[in-house]
Amino acid sequence: MRWSLTNLSLTISETKQIISMTNLATKHCKACEGGVEPLNKSEIQRYLDVIDPAWSKGDDGSIKRQFSFSNYWQATAFVNAAAWIAHTEDHHPDILLTYNTVDVSWITHAIGGLSENDFICAAKIDQLFDND
Repeated sequence: MRWSLTNLSLTISETKQIISMTNLATKHCKACEGGVEPLNKSEIQRYLDVIDPAWSKGDDGSIKRQFSFSNYWQATAFVNAAAWIAHTEDHHPDILLTYNTVDVSWITHAIGGLSENDFICAAKIDQLFDND
C-alpha cells in the first residue's frame, strides 16, 4: 500500500507499526551459526504484529506468505528480486514458484526456529510487493 501525505490518517498504533516495519526493513541480518535460542512465542508475535498481516506462522515453525501476480513473468521477476535480497543478507528462504503465485517461507535452520533475521528479510521482500 502506498501512503500519501494528503490523505494520511493513522492511529497511534498504526503509526508505531509503520515505524517498526520501516526500521525492520532497514536492518541487516546478523550471522547465525547456532548456539542462540530461537525467538519465543511472545517475541514471534511481536514481530508478526509489525510485518504485513499476510505473513503467518507455519506448522513447521517458519513464517510464510503467498504472493499473487498477474502472470508468470511478474512472479519470476519477484522471485529473482527476493533471491537478490536473500543473497545480500546471506539468509535464504524456501521459495515455491507456480505460474503466477510465489510461496515464501523463512526459518533460521541453524537454530531450528525463527530469528530476527527471518522478519528482517520478510519486511524487505514485502517492500517489493505492491498490492495496489
